[in-house]
Amino acid sequence: MIKTETLELRGMTCASCAAANERAVRKVAGVAEASVNLATETLKVSFDDAAANLDDIKAAVKKAGYEAVERAAPAAQKARATGAGAAGGAAAPGMTASANPDDEHQAAKEREIRSMKAKLAVSAAFSLPLLYIAMGHMLGWPLPAALHPMEHPVLFALIQLALALPSVAAGWRFYAVGFRSLFHGAPNMDSLIAMGTSAAMLYSLHSVARILGGDHAATNALYFETVGMIITLILLGKTLEAISKGRTSDSIKKLMGLRPKTAAVLRDGIEVETPIDDVQVGDVILVRPGERVPVDGSVLSGEGAVDESMLTGESLPVDKAPGSALTGGTINKNGALTFRAERVGADTALARIIALVEEAQGSKAPIARLADTVSGIFVPAVFAIAVVSAAAWLLSGQTAVFALTIFVAVLTIACPCALGLATPTAIMVGTGAGAEMGILFKSGEALETAHKAKVVVFDKTGTITEGKPVMTDLVPAEGVDESRLLALAAAAEKASEHPLGEAVVAAAADRGLALPAVERFQALPGRGIEALVAGEAFLLGNARLMAERGVDARALDGAAARLSGAGKTPMYAAAGGRLLGLIAVADVVKPSSAAAIARLKAMGIATAMITGDSRPTAEAIAREVGIDRVLAEVLPSDKAAEVAAFQKTGAVVAMVGDGINDAPALAQADVGIAIGSGTDVAIESAGIVLMRGDLTDVAAALDLSRHVIRNIKQNLFWAFGYNVLGIPVAAGVLHAFGGPLLSPMIAAAAMSMSSVSVVSNALRLRRFRPARAVKT
Repeated sequence: MIKTETLELRGMTCASCAAANERAVRKVAGVAEASVNLATETLKVSFDDAAANLDDIKAAVKKAGYEAVERAAPAAQKARATGAGAAGGAAAPGMTASANPDDEHQAAKEREIRSMKAKLAVSAAFSLPLLYIAMGHMLGWPLPAALHPMEHPVLFALIQLALALPSVAAGWRFYAVGFRSLFHGAPNMDSLIAMGTSAAMLYSLHSVARILGGDHAATNALYFETVGMIITLILLGKTLEAISKGRTSDSIKKLMGLRPKTAAVLRDGIEVETPIDDVQVGDVILVRPGERVPVDGSVLSGEGAVDESMLTGESLPVDKAPGSALTGGTINKNGALTFRAERVGADTALARIIALVEEAQGSKAPIARLADTVSGIFVPAVFAIAVVSAAAWLLSGQTAVFALTIFVAVLTIACPCALGLATPTAIMVGTGAGAEMGILFKSGEALETAHKAKVVVFDKTGTITEGKPVMTDLVPAEGVDESRLLALAAAAEKASEHPLGEAVVAAAADRGLALPAVERFQALPGRGIEALVAGEAFLLGNARLMAERGVDARALDGAAARLSGAGKTPMYAAAGGRLLGLIAVADVVKPSSAAAIARLKAMGIATAMITGDSRPTAEAIAREVGIDRVLAEVLPSDKAAEVAAFQKTGAVVAMVGDGINDAPALAQADVGIAIGSGTDVAIESAGIVLMRGDLTDVAAALDLSRHVIRNIKQNLFWAFGYNVLGIPVAAGVLHAFGGPLLSPMIAAAAMSMSSVSVVSNALRLRRFRPARAVKT
């Protein structure tokens, strides 16, 4: 059986590291696919558990020079669904509610950043004075006589050596990881830094030996300041990169922060503060005003208003009463609520949202394939360029010092990190920004495909419309009181189970009408209903029923035709053989539908609606919201075929739906978009989930996808462009035509900033706000 697991990887520093791990794991017998995400430092691997296991995969990673560890518990699954904790669900002795793998992972990242800052401070504290001493005499800076190279060359050389060693120690990880990767046949960015600075260091030590031997001219061949400044600048870039990468996962941290650490569980009438991991299905929980709802459930007692904006983006609080659903992570604004836990741990809506976002952030978009391919051969190619360039300058008559400068500059300017971070950082930030707006991308592929969508096909019922009929019109006949008309109809329909009848009953209840007694009721299939209401024969149905019973309905035929043309269902009402009026019922359009369609058209996207309704009804709805094309009277089993027909024209198709019967069409579409209020089957079949029922989020999702892909292209352009231009400059191409020679220190600074620039550009997506919908 094929299993898919996600492991954390340690020791990676660049895209070449990611490529090396993928190659190593794919060589394991039984592994079907391996994908490494540099931004999240994770390995997603699919393998046949009959042929391979996690120990085999970990061993392959270790052999490549890295470490793979199992994730203690994914963020969405860190709580146990049932049977957790000590007896009665209370926390076990010594247990703290705050201890969880995500907190530990975050703390580890913070410790790593603190360590990097400390190493940077040490390196800078020694390398800056080193630079001053090494360059001061040439630039005319004031220096004590004891540090002048011509007067005291030995002291000049030894002090530089002493100041360089702390920087080398601060950057020791570059050497440990770099040479280890090199010896494993998978050199990475650390290998480039290690080889470049080692060459400069060894050459400088050789010069020190010459100085000690009396060759004082060798003071001009000391490169200790190059070593110190390269390490300092690389540490600066890595520290800024780590801080920036930490900000790319802010959305996940915010979502995790919505989950309270404890719940007030009522046991035998006594309130017990219980760790959230120990809450079980069936527990009765008290939520006071201002507190977060700990898990999903339904209200047993109390009334209040709950702020659900952090999950749905809806700003207005939602009123809750007995029977209302509660979602974990939302805030009870007022009124104490007692509710029964129905979904806990990994089954809660919040946990599933976090799981979806993590899955998307850890996935790869197809656009990353080119960068992955280049990353696999990047470091060996750079090393070859450095050797060839240095050799070429030597053969042209330049000195060994000049050739060394070229060699070190080429090695230090090359940046595989920018290539490796270009795509995943943008995906992480983009999917996080979407999650904060209630738009969940389930994979990098869905995120990329969405930006290409040229046609959006909407299901009608529950997507464009509310999904349940409501009474829209009440047209009494001449001399008839409309309240009497509605009361008689509602009384008769109260015994009916038809959705149209339920709409009439609900309308009467909204008006607070008293309903007369019903003595007899009969449903008349295909025509309507017949009942004895308040001692009078009452009819409610279509024109055919009126004709059968001899009721003259011609006075309202025009109104009925008008209502039918508007996509509504008119029902004639009669009592005692006399026409009382018309009642129209319809599945009304959502308030956001017309604005959403207008926004899509403004983006250059065609729209279509697919429904099983009759063509007149479907076309009426389409006219109301501005849909371009109508596919009416389509059987549920044929929806996928209609989507495929659009695809045959060459268009990239997005399908929006909410029901079980939409699932095949959602799966058939290039990108399926499910309404979060819809069925689990629809959500499972889609690539994008909209947590709200607001259709303007469809345009927002496609707009966000366009911004993310544009950002990725900018990152890739910069990453490729930087290396394509920077490496030849470092190799001395400009110098060959009379231009300047690039200093290794400048090369190191440029390399450090290239990664930071890519991450910083991706972080701009945090400010994404969808364009305002066009009002119609």
